[in-house]
Amino acid sequence: MPFPGPAHRFPTKDEMADYLEAYGRHFDLPIRTGVRVERLSRAGGRFVAETATGRIEAEAVVVAMSDHQAPRVPPFAPQFDPAVLQLHSRAYRDPTQLREGPVLVVGAGNSGAEIAIEVAASHPTTLAGRGTGHLPFAIDRGLGQRVLAPLLLRVVFHRLLTGGTPVGRAVRPQFLSRGGPLIRLKPRDIDAAGVERVPRVVGVVNGRPRLEDGRILAPTNVIWCTGFHGGLDWIDLPVLDATGRPRHRRGLAVDVPGLAFVGQTFLHAASSTMIHGVARDAAHVVATLCRESTQRPAAAGPPTASPPPTSPPPPRPARRSARQAN
Repeated sequence: MPFPGPAHRFPTKDEMADYLEAYGRHFDLPIRTGVRVERLSRAGGRFVAETATGRIEAEAVVVAMSDHQAPRVPPFAPQFDPAVLQLHSRAYRDPTQLREGPVLVVGAGNSGAEIAIEVAASHPTTLAGRGTGHLPFAIDRGLGQRVLAPLLLRVVFHRLLTGGTPVGRAVRPQFLSRGGPLIRLKPRDIDAAGVERVPRVVGVVNGRPRLEDGRILAPTNVIWCTGFHGGLDWIDLPVLDATGRPRHRRGLAVDVPGLAFVGQTFLHAASSTMIHGVARDAAHVVATLCRESTQRPAAAGPPTASPPPTSPPPPRPARRSARQAN
């Protein structure tokens, strides 16, 4: 189902949401919105997903969610003075949420840089953290949009930086442990907005943040742009490693046959959290799960929820959609 609209263009969030809604209607997918899976386990040879509206049994499960689920803040955050308003980027909406006075934005990746520039228009703003680098071209206009962005997204992120290449395996830990490069902003944009750049926040002294260089700041607001945990602790199966990430081989759980993942950071490639990357990963795990299901005997007992749709699985999104959304 091709993405509507012209090529070489990034859609808005609403256009992307409209596309996903239309996708579900077109293929008559049994989507249950507002239903949260609270626990995933196995019983009688089948997977059991427990939700607030009942349980769903299945022979196979694909966890199709990103690893940006549970906000991550430093362990010393509770030591801040209670008078300091603390927000995680997940809860931030606009500067009206903030109190009068200075704002400290912690984390200099894309979210931190964009939020810092926005709040700097109304508050003295400091941005703390290591720089994550930036793209050396404008991704959403001119030559960058038509040539360099497709080259980056479809060649470098999709084919070069994968688990199957030496360079991909070398850079994967960096993708998992730190923020990505600034996409639409440059360091000069941060400077032009009047945002002060400072080193990392490493602790608290008398309720105030202490920087790596020993300076003590006195903000009235702190916005944590420090990333997320995977939020997969609801999976009651031996599949997560010590860091809370799934143990897998290209999306297929190592120790739990029939369980797979898509949407995770660098699941197979740097593009695994992007439209074209998750499409390739999904095609791989679905083909493998279907092949495995024909090689094992059917589990006893009928399912306790609606059966899967009888319509064929949707095709992979058109190639040009990768240039339009990530």
